[in-house]
Amino acid sequence: MLKENASQFKSRAIYQENRGKGYMPMMWGDFYGSIDSISRNLSRLGFNIGDRMAIFSRNRLEMLQMELAVMASGGVAVPIFAGYPKDTASRLVEFCDADFLAVSDQGQLDRIEEELNLKAIFHFDPVEGKHIANLIPFSELLVPRDDKGGGLAFHLDPDTVTLMMFTSGTMGTPKCVMLTHGNILSQQAAMKVLWSISEEDRFLSYLPWHHSFGGIFEMFAAITNGALFSLEHGFGKDTGLLVENWREVKPTVFFSVPKIYQELTSRAMEDSEVEELIFRTGLRFIFTAAAPLPQTISDMFESRGIPVIEGWGLTETSPCSTVTDPSRKRKPGLVGTAIPGVRIKLSPENEIMVAGPNVMKGYYKNEEATKKVLTEDGWFYTGDVGDFTPDGLRLISRKDRIFKLSNAEKVFPAEIENRIAGTCCYLSHVYVAGSGENYPVVLLFPNSALFDKMPDPNDLSEECRRPTSMDQLASCLSLCLNGLNRAMDVPYERPGAVMLLDRELSLERDELTPSMKLAPNVIGETFKAEIESLYGGEEKIRDDVYVVRLER
Repeated sequence: MLKENASQFKSRAIYQENRGKGYMPMMWGDFYGSIDSISRNLSRLGFNIGDRMAIFSRNRLEMLQMELAVMASGGVAVPIFAGYPKDTASRLVEFCDADFLAVSDQGQLDRIEEELNLKAIFHFDPVEGKHIANLIPFSELLVPRDDKGGGLAFHLDPDTVTLMMFTSGTMGTPKCVMLTHGNILSQQAAMKVLWSISEEDRFLSYLPWHHSFGGIFEMFAAITNGALFSLEHGFGKDTGLLVENWREVKPTVFFSVPKIYQELTSRAMEDSEVEELIFRTGLRFIFTAAAPLPQTISDMFESRGIPVIEGWGLTETSPCSTVTDPSRKRKPGLVGTAIPGVRIKLSPENEIMVAGPNVMKGYYKNEEATKKVLTEDGWFYTGDVGDFTPDGLRLISRKDRIFKLSNAEKVFPAEIENRIAGTCCYLSHVYVAGSGENYPVVLLFPNSALFDKMPDPNDLSEECRRPTSMDQLASCLSLCLNGLNRAMDVPYERPGAVMLLDRELSLERDELTPSMKLAPNVIGETFKAEIESLYGGEEKIRDDVYVVRLER
């Protein structure tokens, strides 16, 4: 694919990023030449087909070049979240049996244990590490070589593993998913039937490449089709900078999670110039995934003639399995139908199962977990519970999250969590528990940064008291959540109590995943005493919590 595209689009730009001096585009011919040079130099340094290269870096040109060169050389790229602390990062590098490692800078190098048995460590920026014997500047890999050794491995079987990606670990320890060349490229072959991305399109990308949404689906949607792939150098962390990048790149397609769409539309409602910029006629469609997109947000795009496409899948399915039809009005909770070549069915327990060329090879060094999710005839148990509707697949909950109350009634905590989170913008995370109890209870974690500034009015209900402290938020929640309980049709799903905790959840404590989602298993264990106290009386077990008893 890389060779054919380099020939077809040789004089066009494939990639650009801004390092403080504006966007600097790189042409397809030069880009492919760099991939070939990296491949030949890696071979000279002992990198062989099947070897693994762990890449510990934020999104940047060198990471993209290294990853594609490794994959096209018959090796296995293993991207690792750049924000992991030292013990986690080193543990994952060791677990994947990396032969080589690439780091971006000194900060990443300092978070790698020196005892790891690596043949070489490549660094994108200059580093200080004289005591480390096998440090090699990435620039040495870019030196052109005209010898006949090494080079890209055009003879590889499509079933060869080329990418190992760690899952986000929302239900516990991350698993290392093994994906093949065929897995990744089958996805793009399927999507070509559904949309028309071409070399005329422009991507503005902030999604992290260690995650399958950005590092597989978006990245290869751009590269496979010859579109210009532009790195948003604020990495989605600064909405103002994102808007400035949007102004310069003028994306024709945009891939994002709901949080960023909410921030962009909020800016647009505050500033008519930003509104005209975001909802420009050149924006052909937006793609959303990872979490439910509020209906109000999709309505804003659709009312301006910009289609909203939603996808669903997992890292284990490379990742996309279904997409919605952009010609039909989007309905919240529905994630469309299977992409071409992919089959979907429900197990007797309504667990969604997927089969097709996008399904992973298995989990690395975890045969037991692989056997639990992959059948002999190729069906993958996704762990998501859903049902089929006339308008497409509907997601209900993660199977592992469903629990039964003492009366044997099933509770789907994700549905309750989404209702509560959608009611109050002052909450950053919501967790529902109650297995074996008479009723569910809820832990709430506030977005306390909003106490000091006015939230977007579009995110506030008419009844919102606009709290400026934890005390006021607890009082406000009592009113809102009692109203929410009264509106719930199923009595046993109504929470009996909530606990508001003045606590910021942490990635370092594994309470959040790299994509900043709540890790349910860790939360349930960490706050076990708090949950039990909600069933045992009125006394607070600590000073930084607020308990609200609800009417059921």
